[in-house]
Amino acid sequence: MGFVDQMRAQGYAVEPILTVLGDQGVKVAARTYRAWTQTGRAVATRTVTDAVVMDTVRDIAWRTNERDGSRKMTPEGLYGRWKMVAYVRRHHLPHASFGAVDRAMTALGLAGVRRDKGLRTTVPAKDGKRAGDLLDRDFTAPSPNHTWVTDFTYVRTWAGWTYVAFIVDCYSQKIVSWHASTTKHVDLVMTPLRIALWQRDREGHPAPAGLIHHSDAGSQYTSVRLTEHLALEGIRPSIGSVGDAYAGALMESINGLYKAECIRTTIFSAGPYKTISEVEFATAAWVEWYNNRRLHSTLGMLTPTEYESAHYAALTEQFQPA
Repeated sequence: MGFVDQMRAQGYAVEPILTVLGDQGVKVAARTYRAWTQTGRAVATRTVTDAVVMDTVRDIAWRTNERDGSRKMTPEGLYGRWKMVAYVRRHHLPHASFGAVDRAMTALGLAGVRRDKGLRTTVPAKDGKRAGDLLDRDFTAPSPNHTWVTDFTYVRTWAGWTYVAFIVDCYSQKIVSWHASTTKHVDLVMTPLRIALWQRDREGHPAPAGLIHHSDAGSQYTSVRLTEHLALEGIRPSIGSVGDAYAGALMESINGLYKAECIRTTIFSAGPYKTISEVEFATAAWVEWYNNRRLHSTLGMLTPTEYESAHYAALTEQFQPA
């Protein structure tokens, strides 16, 4: 509002100013600005009601631990819209409207649990804004650290689902980094990116500016946090087209190998997986074998580590005899 006042003082009209702000992602209606400038205006009844309903829904969905102050979701937090409306009316606000509860749940990020037939790991971003596809199904690279592809898959354990994210170098198909988590938050894909950058720097071959980071259109990969981190590191984001089965073919292949060679066998872990720790132990053993001992037919029966070593050895100048 202060910016609008400043622009108006320079002779600009309200509507053009708000149009420019809307193009920059700051959407303010003209009537909102004029209402703000009026002194003594009473707060709308709906605004007060929505605030009360939001506080009520928040208290229903999360419980605060008095010992350490942490918050934990309650079973009622799994309710959908209609059940939450009924619960609010029965125990707290008899006259709460469906619209007020719906707006509160949307603002708080509550959607209600769904009994889907399958577990969906890729959730497209709501606003549909994402980077373009820089690979167009071409998963080859002229050198290491030119193109990285990433995705995550899931593993069933006795304690619940465990999600495992991988980053693979297209040149050698080497798994640069991986990370396991019990949630699908942005850190699931942020952590392996940090590990990959650290690992390449530790190997003496840091990732250069302009490195391509290719993924699917999941909400984790289109998040603001990851996008800003890629920009800070000088990495170019690339996101495969939606509905294209081959847009992430390389990572689908890696995930398939991981499931077939590590998860569904007892080579890397005996018996069913009980906790995330057992998944991490088995995954670490499999990645070490995959990178350093597994022969790849597409690499001329070399391991990914040997393939990269041969590349860097060819770049080393050697003295020739006179």
